[in-house]
Amino acid sequence: MKSLIPGVLRDEPQFAHLFIGQSLSVLGDRVSFVAVPFAVLSVSGSASDVGLVTAAGLLPTLLFTLAGGVWADRFRRHRIMLVSDVVRCAVQGLIAILLLAGVAEVPHLVALMIVFGTADAFFMPAATGLMPLVVGADRLREANALRGFVQSSGLVLGPAVAGGLVALAGPGTALALDALTFAASAATLARLRPRSMTPGTVQSSSRGTFLGELRAGWEQVRSRTWVWSGMGAMAVYHVVVLPSVFVLGPVLADGEWGGAASWSVVTVGFGIGSIVGDVCAYRLKVKRPMTLAAAALAVSSCQAVVIGSGAGLVWTTVLEGVTGVAVSLFFVTWETALQTHVPEAALSRVSSYDYLLSAGLMPVGLALAGPVSDSFGVRPTLYAMTVIGVPAALALLLVPAVRRLPAASGTGDSRSGHSLPEVSLP
Repeated sequence: MKSLIPGVLRDEPQFAHLFIGQSLSVLGDRVSFVAVPFAVLSVSGSASDVGLVTAAGLLPTLLFTLAGGVWADRFRRHRIMLVSDVVRCAVQGLIAILLLAGVAEVPHLVALMIVFGTADAFFMPAATGLMPLVVGADRLREANALRGFVQSSGLVLGPAVAGGLVALAGPGTALALDALTFAASAATLARLRPRSMTPGTVQSSSRGTFLGELRAGWEQVRSRTWVWSGMGAMAVYHVVVLPSVFVLGPVLADGEWGGAASWSVVTVGFGIGSIVGDVCAYRLKVKRPMTLAAAALAVSSCQAVVIGSGAGLVWTTVLEGVTGVAVSLFFVTWETALQTHVPEAALSRVSSYDYLLSAGLMPVGLALAGPVSDSFGVRPTLYAMTVIGVPAALALLLVPAVRRLPAASGTGDSRSGHSLPEVSLP
Protein backbone atom coordinates (compact mmCIF):
# COMPACT_ATOMS: atom_id res chain seq x y z
CA MET A 1 0.00 0.00 0.00
CA LYS A 2 2.87 2.35 0.88
CA SER A 3 4.35 1.92 -2.60
CA LEU A 4 1.14 3.31 -4.11
CA ILE A 5 1.69 6.65 -2.36
CA PRO A 6 3.89 9.02 -4.40
CA GLY A 7 7.29 9.55 -2.82
CA VAL A 8 6.89 13.31 -2.56
CA LEU A 9 3.84 12.82 -0.32
CA ARG A 10 5.71 10.37 1.91
CA ASP A 11 8.85 12.48 2.17
CA GLU A 12 7.35 15.97 2.39
CA PRO A 13 4.73 16.03 5.19
CA GLN A 14 3.90 19.73 4.86
CA PHE A 15 3.29 19.35 1.15
CA ALA A 16 1.11 16.31 1.90
CA HIS A 17 -0.96 18.46 4.28
CA LEU A 18 -1.33 21.23 1.70
CA PHE A 19 -2.11 18.65 -0.95
CA ILE A 20 -5.11 17.31 0.98
CA GLY A 21 -6.71 20.73 1.43
CA GLN A 22 -6.11 21.86 -2.13
CA SER A 23 -7.47 18.56 -3.46
CA LEU A 24 -10.78 19.27 -1.74
CA SER A 25 -10.83 22.82 -3.06
CA VAL A 26 -10.10 21.69 -6.62
CA LEU A 27 -13.28 19.61 -6.68
CA GLY A 28 -15.31 22.71 -5.87
CA ASP A 29 -13.41 24.80 -8.42
CA ARG A 30 -14.21 22.32 -11.18
CA VAL A 31 -17.86 22.20 -10.18
CA SER A 32 -17.93 26.00 -10.32
CA PHE A 33 -16.20 25.94 -13.71
CA VAL A 34 -19.34 24.34 -15.17
CA ALA A 35 -21.95 25.84 -12.83
CA VAL A 36 -21.18 29.56 -13.19
CA PRO A 37 -21.83 29.86 -16.97
CA PHE A 38 -25.08 27.95 -16.63
CA ALA A 39 -26.04 30.01 -13.58
CA VAL A 40 -25.78 33.12 -15.76
CA LEU A 41 -27.68 31.45 -18.60
CA SER A 42 -30.44 30.50 -16.14
CA VAL A 43 -30.76 34.16 -15.16
CA SER A 44 -30.46 35.94 -18.52
CA GLY A 45 -29.81 33.41 -21.32
CA SER A 46 -27.27 35.79 -22.89
CA ALA A 47 -23.81 34.80 -24.16
CA SER A 48 -22.63 38.35 -23.55
CA ASP A 49 -23.73 38.12 -19.90
CA VAL A 50 -21.77 34.87 -19.51
CA GLY A 51 -18.68 36.72 -20.69
CA LEU A 52 -19.47 39.71 -18.49
CA VAL A 53 -19.85 37.71 -15.27
CA THR A 54 -16.79 35.57 -16.00
CA ALA A 55 -14.78 38.70 -16.79
CA ALA A 56 -15.94 40.28 -13.53
CA GLY A 57 -14.33 37.43 -11.64
CA LEU A 58 -11.05 37.94 -13.46
CA LEU A 59 -10.96 41.74 -13.72
CA PRO A 60 -9.59 42.24 -10.17
CA THR A 61 -6.48 40.38 -11.30
CA LEU A 62 -5.57 43.53 -13.24
CA LEU A 63 -5.91 45.64 -10.11
CA PHE A 64 -4.70 43.48 -7.25
CA THR A 65 -2.41 40.70 -8.44
CA LEU A 66 0.75 42.82 -8.22
CA ALA A 67 -0.22 43.89 -4.70
CA GLY A 68 -0.83 40.22 -3.91
CA GLY A 69 2.68 39.38 -5.09
CA VAL A 70 4.28 42.03 -2.88
CA TRP A 71 2.23 40.96 0.13
CA ALA A 72 3.06 37.30 -0.42
CA ASP A 73 6.79 38.12 -0.47
CA ARG A 74 6.38 40.19 2.72
CA PHE A 75 4.07 38.05 4.85
CA ARG A 76 3.26 34.41 5.51
CA ARG A 77 1.99 33.08 2.20
CA HIS A 78 -0.25 30.39 3.66
CA ARG A 79 -2.02 32.98 5.83
CA ILE A 80 -2.86 35.06 2.77
CA MET A 81 -4.24 31.92 1.14
CA LEU A 82 -6.31 31.19 4.26
CA VAL A 83 -7.99 34.62 4.24
CA SER A 84 -8.63 34.28 0.51
CA ASP A 85 -10.34 30.92 1.01
CA VAL A 86 -12.60 32.33 3.73
CA VAL A 87 -13.70 35.23 1.51
CA ARG A 88 -14.33 32.99 -1.50
CA CYS A 89 -16.31 30.58 0.66
CA ALA A 90 -18.59 33.44 1.73
CA VAL A 91 -19.03 34.70 -1.85
CA GLN A 92 -19.93 31.34 -3.34
CA GLY A 93 -22.29 30.66 -0.45
CA LEU A 94 -24.10 33.96 -1.02
CA ILE A 95 -24.38 33.36 -4.78
CA ALA A 96 -25.81 29.92 -4.04
CA ILE A 97 -28.41 31.42 -1.69
CA LEU A 98 -29.47 34.02 -4.28
CA LEU A 99 -29.82 31.39 -6.99
CA LEU A 100 -31.71 28.94 -4.79
CA ALA A 101 -34.05 31.72 -3.65
CA GLY A 102 -34.70 32.69 -7.26
CA VAL A 103 -33.72 36.34 -6.73
CA ALA A 104 -30.32 36.38 -8.45
CA GLU A 105 -29.77 38.98 -11.15
CA VAL A 106 -26.80 39.62 -13.41
CA PRO A 107 -25.68 42.74 -11.45
CA HIS A 108 -25.63 40.63 -8.25
CA LEU A 109 -23.46 38.01 -9.91
CA VAL A 110 -21.11 40.63 -11.36
CA ALA A 111 -20.61 42.35 -7.99
CA LEU A 112 -20.01 39.12 -6.10
CA MET A 113 -17.64 37.77 -8.72
CA ILE A 114 -15.59 40.97 -8.39
CA VAL A 115 -15.17 40.22 -4.67
CA PHE A 116 -14.35 36.60 -5.49
CA GLY A 117 -11.77 37.67 -8.06
CA THR A 118 -10.14 40.08 -5.62
CA ALA A 119 -9.58 37.29 -3.12
CA ASP A 120 -8.36 35.06 -5.94
CA ALA A 121 -5.84 37.71 -7.02
CA PHE A 122 -4.13 37.51 -3.62
CA PHE A 123 -4.32 33.71 -3.48
CA MET A 124 -2.53 32.90 -6.73
CA PRO A 125 0.90 34.54 -6.20
CA ALA A 126 0.96 33.26 -2.62
CA ALA A 127 0.22 29.69 -3.74
CA THR A 128 3.01 29.69 -6.33
CA GLY A 129 5.47 31.14 -3.83
CA LEU A 130 4.46 28.68 -1.12
CA MET A 131 5.51 25.56 -3.01
CA PRO A 132 9.30 25.86 -2.44
CA LEU A 133 8.57 26.37 1.27
CA VAL A 134 6.74 23.06 1.71
CA VAL A 135 8.73 20.81 -0.65
CA GLY A 136 12.45 20.38 -1.36
CA ALA A 137 13.92 21.87 -4.52
CA ASP A 138 14.68 18.42 -5.93
CA ARG A 139 11.01 17.40 -5.62
CA LEU A 140 9.36 20.51 -7.10
CA ARG A 141 8.65 18.95 -10.49
CA GLU A 142 7.01 15.95 -8.84
CA ALA A 143 5.01 18.15 -6.48
CA ASN A 144 3.78 20.40 -9.29
CA ALA A 145 2.87 17.39 -11.41
CA LEU A 146 1.00 15.80 -8.51
CA ARG A 147 -0.85 19.03 -7.82
CA GLY A 148 -1.67 19.21 -11.51
CA PHE A 149 -2.85 15.61 -11.39
CA VAL A 150 -5.40 16.51 -8.73
CA GLN A 151 -6.53 19.56 -10.69
CA SER A 152 -6.92 17.44 -13.81
CA SER A 153 -8.74 14.71 -11.91
CA GLY A 154 -11.07 17.43 -10.71
CA LEU A 155 -11.84 18.17 -14.35
CA VAL A 156 -13.14 14.61 -14.64
CA LEU A 157 -15.00 14.31 -11.33
CA GLY A 158 -16.04 17.96 -10.93
CA PRO A 159 -17.96 18.37 -14.21
CA ALA A 160 -19.64 15.01 -13.70
CA VAL A 161 -20.85 16.18 -10.28
CA ALA A 162 -21.68 19.63 -11.65
CA GLY A 163 -23.61 18.27 -14.62
CA GLY A 164 -25.75 16.15 -12.32
CA LEU A 165 -26.27 18.91 -9.79
CA VAL A 166 -27.11 21.55 -12.41
CA ALA A 167 -29.51 19.21 -14.19
CA LEU A 168 -31.21 17.89 -11.05
CA ALA A 169 -30.96 20.70 -8.49
CA GLY A 170 -29.76 23.77 -10.38
CA PRO A 171 -26.48 25.72 -10.39
CA GLY A 172 -27.16 27.15 -6.92
CA THR A 173 -26.69 23.74 -5.31
CA ALA A 174 -23.47 23.21 -7.26
CA LEU A 175 -22.06 26.51 -6.03
CA ALA A 176 -23.05 25.68 -2.45
CA LEU A 177 -20.78 22.64 -2.75
CA ASP A 178 -17.96 24.90 -3.94
CA ALA A 179 -18.41 27.07 -0.83
CA LEU A 180 -18.01 24.00 1.39
CA THR A 181 -14.78 22.99 -0.31
CA PHE A 182 -13.30 26.46 0.28
CA ALA A 183 -14.12 26.03 3.97
CA ALA A 184 -12.33 22.67 4.01
CA SER A 185 -9.28 24.15 2.30
CA ALA A 186 -9.16 27.01 4.82
CA ALA A 187 -9.21 24.50 7.67
CA THR A 188 -6.13 22.68 6.35
CA LEU A 189 -4.24 25.93 5.66
CA ALA A 190 -4.82 26.98 9.28
CA ARG A 191 -2.75 23.96 10.37
CA LEU A 192 0.04 24.31 7.79
CA ARG A 193 3.59 24.98 9.05
CA PRO A 194 5.85 25.85 6.06
CA ARG A 195 9.54 26.51 6.57
CA SER A 196 10.87 30.06 6.78
CA MET A 197 11.87 31.82 3.58
CA THR A 198 15.56 31.78 2.63
CA PRO A 199 16.95 35.25 3.33
CA GLY A 200 18.82 37.29 0.76
CA THR A 201 19.60 40.90 -0.18
CA VAL A 202 18.45 43.42 -2.84
CA GLN A 203 19.28 46.94 -3.78
CA SER A 204 18.79 48.83 -0.55
CA SER A 205 16.86 51.61 -2.31
CA SER A 206 14.00 49.26 -3.04
CA ARG A 207 13.66 47.71 0.39
CA GLY A 208 10.67 48.68 2.51
CA THR A 209 8.62 50.52 -0.13
CA PHE A 210 5.79 48.97 -2.09
CA LEU A 211 6.87 50.44 -5.43
CA GLY A 212 10.50 49.57 -4.75
CA GLU A 213 9.66 45.94 -4.09
CA LEU A 214 7.45 45.92 -7.17
CA ARG A 215 10.32 47.26 -9.28
CA ALA A 216 12.65 44.63 -7.84
CA GLY A 217 10.16 41.94 -8.85
CA TRP A 218 9.92 43.38 -12.36
CA GLU A 219 13.71 43.38 -12.61
CA GLN A 220 13.63 39.64 -11.96
CA VAL A 221 11.25 39.31 -14.92
CA ARG A 222 12.99 41.78 -17.23
CA SER A 223 16.42 40.25 -16.72
CA ARG A 224 15.25 36.80 -17.83
CA THR A 225 14.33 36.65 -21.52
CA TRP A 226 12.71 33.25 -21.17
CA VAL A 227 10.41 34.59 -18.45
CA TRP A 228 9.05 37.69 -20.20
CA SER A 229 8.75 35.97 -23.58
CA GLY A 230 6.95 33.04 -21.95
CA MET A 231 4.60 35.46 -20.23
CA GLY A 232 3.87 37.12 -23.56
CA ALA A 233 2.93 33.82 -25.20
CA MET A 234 0.74 32.94 -22.23
CA ALA A 235 -0.99 36.30 -22.46
CA VAL A 236 -2.05 35.45 -26.02
CA TYR A 237 -3.26 32.03 -24.87
CA HIS A 238 -5.35 33.48 -22.04
CA VAL A 239 -6.76 36.46 -23.91
CA VAL A 240 -7.34 34.89 -27.32
CA VAL A 241 -7.72 31.13 -26.86
CA LEU A 242 -9.25 30.50 -23.43
CA PRO A 243 -12.46 32.50 -24.07
CA SER A 244 -13.33 29.60 -26.36
CA VAL A 245 -13.55 27.43 -23.24
CA PHE A 246 -15.10 29.87 -20.78
CA VAL A 247 -17.62 31.58 -23.07
CA LEU A 248 -18.11 30.13 -26.55
CA GLY A 249 -17.87 26.44 -25.59
CA PRO A 250 -20.79 26.61 -23.14
CA VAL A 251 -22.78 28.73 -25.63
CA LEU A 252 -22.21 26.18 -28.41
CA ALA A 253 -23.09 23.33 -26.05
CA ASP A 254 -26.25 25.07 -24.88
CA GLY A 255 -27.43 25.72 -28.44
CA GLU A 256 -26.32 22.56 -30.28
CA TRP A 257 -25.21 19.79 -27.90
CA GLY A 258 -27.99 19.67 -25.31
CA GLY A 259 -26.69 21.92 -22.54
CA ALA A 260 -24.65 21.45 -19.37
CA ALA A 261 -24.51 17.65 -19.50
CA SER A 262 -22.90 17.62 -22.96
CA TRP A 263 -20.45 20.36 -22.10
CA SER A 264 -19.52 18.37 -18.99
CA VAL A 265 -18.63 15.42 -21.24
CA VAL A 266 -16.23 17.60 -23.25
CA THR A 267 -14.72 18.98 -20.05
CA VAL A 268 -14.27 15.47 -18.68
CA GLY A 269 -12.45 14.48 -21.88
CA PHE A 270 -10.12 17.43 -21.44
CA GLY A 271 -9.60 16.40 -17.81
CA ILE A 272 -8.64 12.84 -18.74
CA GLY A 273 -6.08 14.20 -21.18
CA SER A 274 -4.79 16.52 -18.47
CA ILE A 275 -4.32 13.56 -16.12
CA VAL A 276 -2.22 11.81 -18.76
CA GLY A 277 -0.17 14.99 -19.18
CA ASP A 278 0.42 15.27 -15.44
CA VAL A 279 1.57 11.65 -15.23
CA CYS A 280 4.00 12.33 -18.08
CA ALA A 281 5.24 15.49 -16.35
CA TYR A 282 5.76 13.53 -13.10
CA ARG A 283 7.91 10.93 -14.81
CA LEU A 284 9.65 12.85 -17.59
CA LYS A 285 12.97 14.57 -17.02
CA VAL A 286 13.91 16.88 -19.87
CA LYS A 287 17.12 18.84 -20.34
CA ARG A 288 15.41 21.78 -22.04
CA PRO A 289 12.05 22.26 -20.27
CA MET A 290 10.99 25.49 -21.99
CA THR A 291 11.36 23.90 -25.43
CA LEU A 292 8.85 21.29 -24.34
CA ALA A 293 6.66 24.02 -22.82
CA ALA A 294 6.57 26.03 -26.07
CA ALA A 295 5.56 23.00 -28.14
CA ALA A 296 2.92 22.05 -25.57
CA LEU A 297 1.49 25.58 -25.58
CA ALA A 298 1.12 25.44 -29.37
CA VAL A 299 -0.94 22.25 -29.09
CA SER A 300 -2.93 23.77 -26.21
CA SER A 301 -3.82 26.71 -28.44
CA CYS A 302 -5.76 24.35 -30.73
CA GLN A 303 -8.60 24.15 -28.19
CA ALA A 304 -10.66 26.78 -29.98
CA VAL A 305 -10.63 25.08 -33.38
CA VAL A 306 -11.38 21.73 -31.73
CA ILE A 307 -14.49 23.16 -30.04
CA GLY A 308 -15.65 24.80 -33.25
CA SER A 309 -14.70 21.98 -35.61
CA GLY A 310 -18.20 20.52 -35.83
CA ALA A 311 -16.68 17.08 -35.36
CA GLY A 312 -19.50 15.95 -33.09
CA LEU A 313 -19.54 15.44 -29.34
CA VAL A 314 -17.44 12.24 -29.29
CA TRP A 315 -14.58 13.45 -31.49
CA THR A 316 -14.59 16.89 -29.90
CA THR A 317 -14.18 15.21 -26.51
CA VAL A 318 -11.29 13.05 -27.78
CA LEU A 319 -9.48 15.99 -29.36
CA GLU A 320 -9.98 18.10 -26.26
CA GLY A 321 -8.30 15.25 -24.39
CA VAL A 322 -5.24 15.68 -26.62
CA THR A 323 -5.08 19.39 -25.85
CA GLY A 324 -5.48 18.51 -22.17
CA VAL A 325 -2.22 16.52 -22.27
CA ALA A 326 -0.45 19.56 -23.71
CA VAL A 327 -1.95 22.02 -21.22
CA SER A 328 -0.74 19.96 -18.24
CA LEU A 329 2.73 19.55 -19.69
CA PHE A 330 3.01 23.27 -20.26
CA PHE A 331 1.85 24.49 -16.86
CA VAL A 332 3.80 21.94 -14.80
CA THR A 333 6.94 22.71 -16.78
CA TRP A 334 6.43 26.48 -16.58
CA GLU A 335 5.71 26.59 -12.85
CA THR A 336 8.65 24.32 -12.05
CA ALA A 337 10.97 26.49 -14.15
CA LEU A 338 9.88 29.60 -12.25
CA GLN A 339 10.25 27.92 -8.86
CA THR A 340 13.66 26.54 -9.83
CA HIS A 341 15.24 29.60 -11.43
CA VAL A 342 13.61 32.53 -9.59
CA PRO A 343 14.68 33.40 -6.02
CA GLU A 344 12.30 32.37 -3.24
CA ALA A 345 12.05 35.90 -1.85
CA ALA A 346 10.90 37.30 -5.23
CA LEU A 347 8.92 34.33 -6.50
CA SER A 348 5.46 35.62 -5.58
CA ARG A 349 6.18 38.99 -7.19
CA VAL A 350 7.38 37.34 -10.38
CA SER A 351 4.34 35.06 -10.42
CA SER A 352 2.12 38.10 -9.87
CA TYR A 353 3.41 39.61 -13.12
CA ASP A 354 2.78 36.21 -14.71
CA TYR A 355 -0.86 36.23 -13.59
CA LEU A 356 -1.30 39.90 -14.50
CA LEU A 357 -0.12 39.37 -18.07
CA SER A 358 -2.14 36.18 -18.53
CA ALA A 359 -5.24 35.74 -16.37
CA GLY A 360 -5.33 39.47 -15.60
CA LEU A 361 -5.78 40.36 -19.26
CA MET A 362 -8.22 37.53 -19.88
CA PRO A 363 -11.31 39.64 -19.07
CA VAL A 364 -10.60 41.58 -22.26
CA GLY A 365 -10.97 38.42 -24.31
CA LEU A 366 -13.94 37.20 -22.30
CA ALA A 367 -15.78 40.49 -22.69
CA LEU A 368 -15.13 40.59 -26.43
CA ALA A 369 -15.81 36.92 -27.23
CA GLY A 370 -19.59 37.19 -26.93
CA PRO A 371 -20.06 40.37 -29.01
CA VAL A 372 -17.54 39.25 -31.64
CA SER A 373 -19.26 35.88 -32.00
CA ASP A 374 -22.62 37.63 -32.19
CA SER A 375 -21.31 39.68 -35.12
CA PHE A 376 -19.28 37.08 -37.03
CA GLY A 377 -20.61 33.76 -35.76
CA VAL A 378 -19.36 31.39 -33.07
CA ARG A 379 -17.36 29.09 -35.35
CA PRO A 380 -15.54 31.77 -37.39
CA THR A 381 -14.53 33.38 -34.08
CA LEU A 382 -13.19 30.06 -32.79
CA TYR A 383 -11.14 29.52 -35.96
CA ALA A 384 -9.66 33.01 -35.69
CA MET A 385 -8.62 32.31 -32.10
CA THR A 386 -6.51 29.37 -33.23
CA VAL A 387 -4.96 31.26 -36.15
CA ILE A 388 -3.65 33.81 -33.65
CA GLY A 389 -2.82 31.52 -30.72
CA VAL A 390 -0.74 28.77 -32.34
CA PRO A 391 1.84 31.02 -34.09
CA ALA A 392 2.28 33.04 -30.88
CA ALA A 393 3.20 29.86 -29.00
CA LEU A 394 5.53 28.60 -31.72
CA ALA A 395 7.33 31.96 -31.74
CA LEU A 396 8.75 31.02 -28.33
CA LEU A 397 10.94 28.42 -30.04
CA LEU A 398 12.70 31.26 -31.87
CA VAL A 399 13.99 32.70 -28.57
CA PRO A 400 17.47 31.30 -27.74
CA ALA A 401 16.99 31.74 -23.98
CA VAL A 402 13.86 29.57 -24.17
CA ARG A 403 15.60 26.80 -26.08
CA ARG A 404 18.67 26.83 -23.84
CA LEU A 405 17.12 27.05 -20.37
CA PRO A 406 18.35 24.04 -18.37
CA ALA A 407 16.17 21.89 -16.15
CA ALA A 408 18.11 22.99 -13.06
CA SER A 409 19.81 26.25 -12.27
CA GLY A 410 22.97 24.79 -10.83
CA THR A 411 24.44 25.53 -7.42
CA GLY A 412 25.53 28.49 -5.38
CA ASP A 413 23.77 31.80 -6.00
CA SER A 414 23.08 31.28 -9.72
CA ARG A 415 19.41 30.91 -8.83
CA SER A 416 19.06 34.50 -7.76
CA GLY A 417 20.35 36.48 -10.72
CA HIS A 418 20.21 39.55 -8.47
CA SER A 419 20.68 39.72 -4.73
CA LEU A 420 17.55 39.87 -2.62
CA PRO A 421 16.69 41.44 0.72
CA GLU A 422 16.74 39.73 4.01
CA VAL A 423 13.13 38.78 4.66
CA SER A 424 11.51 38.90 8.07
CA LEU A 425 8.07 37.36 8.14
CA PRO A 426 5.48 38.05 10.84
